[in-house]
Amino acid sequence: MHLGEVARHIREARPLPMAAAVFVATLTFPLRLLRWRLLLRAEDGGPLPRAPLWHAIAIGFMANNVLPFRAGELVRTFAATRLSGARFSSVISSIAVERIFDGLTVVGLLAAALLASDLPDGVTVGNVSVARVAQVTGAMAAAALVGAILVVAFPVAAERLVRRVLPSGKLTDRVVALIEGVRHGLTVLRSPARLVGVMGWSLVLWLTNAWAFHIGFQAFSIPVDYAGALLLQGILIFGISVQLTPGFVGQFEAAIVAALALYGISNDLASSYAIAFHGLTFIPIVLLGAWSLARTPVALSDLRQPGND
Repeated sequence: MHLGEVARHIREARPLPMAAAVFVATLTFPLRLLRWRLLLRAEDGGPLPRAPLWHAIAIGFMANNVLPFRAGELVRTFAATRLSGARFSSVISSIAVERIFDGLTVVGLLAAALLASDLPDGVTVGNVSVARVAQVTGAMAAAALVGAILVVAFPVAAERLVRRVLPSGKLTDRVVALIEGVRHGLTVLRSPARLVGVMGWSLVLWLTNAWAFHIGFQAFSIPVDYAGALLLQGILIFGISVQLTPGFVGQFEAAIVAALALYGISNDLASSYAIAFHGLTFIPIVLLGAWSLARTPVALSDLRQPGND
């Protein structure tokens, strides 16, 4: 790409659509809160307070933007455990189920985008068929969901298996306690109403996220429709599934450039869009996370203390 052209495209971008795109993208975090309250419940099965979970989300996603290897998920787990009093195993299980539903939803929307677009059937990114990636990832997410359902359906069998394989002692008791916490974290799968709610909020969340991409297209006069935004979103999620850099810097931009190349968008224009969108949507959650850190007793340095693993 040509840096001068990238800078020119950014200077000429329309500020109002870009601001709207940033606002809509930031709305996905409150939507995550609504869904997480269905997944993570108190010991009596009731909903946990909103404030502790919101602070955990803000701090966790802020940490994802400044730390590598998705360390923000561990930060979110620690923050939720400390602020809400929920079990560590229940929190981590709820986040795992959240990721399963994210995968199923993104794959479903990607499949819909492939059907709705006028791209060739064998469209590839990096010599890998997008349709094939969607199929494999969807199968993996579905298998993970089936495994989670089995843990919920047969907790006694799981406990018996652990006690049969491991010798009696503290280790066995800790593993059994962990299974109990995992089972508690997956209880949403037993409630049809809550399960439908999680599915519904997952769909709203990712449709909203794709809408933010589409609004951003207007700021740079990129002629790609909403189906293209869904396709871009799916490719992007695959591109950043393994976090290698803080804030996905580089990975995020490369995935967007690859996705927009399918529509004939030049590297310079696609790069300017990706850099602006990534940089501007980075700011609100970092500020919200910093505010939550200031308002709560959680500190990132606490993660280095013994006993927090």
